[in-house]
Amino acid sequence: MAYGTTNVNKKVTTGQGLGGKTTIVSVGVGGGAISQAQLDGICEGISAGASLVTAAAQPAVFTVAAVGPFTAASSTAVILALQGTGTPSTTTGDYFAAATLSSTVVFA
Repeated sequence: MAYGTTNVNKKVTTGQGLGGKTTIVSVGVGGGAISQAQLDGICEGISAGASLVTAAAQPAVFTVAAVGPFTAASSTAVILALQGTGTPSTTTGDYFAAATLSSTVVFA
């Protein structure tokens, strides 16, 4: 439950009902419009965790639990909900070529 409705005093408390740790991130491709293939690649990279920048690095792996509104070749950023225990890499290109990722909020 997202805000502790079982609390006798109905006081809102920090928490979430999404399960485990959920990180909300914004992804893009260097400020330009994102194609469907790029979004697919970013999501696959996040799920696989294989760095495209350096073979020695292995960024944290996540399940992509939700994808925000997106219009191919028009959207310049997409919001994703990621579930996993790690911290998403913010190194450009770690999850997909030229892909940028910034963490918006973490629900743990």
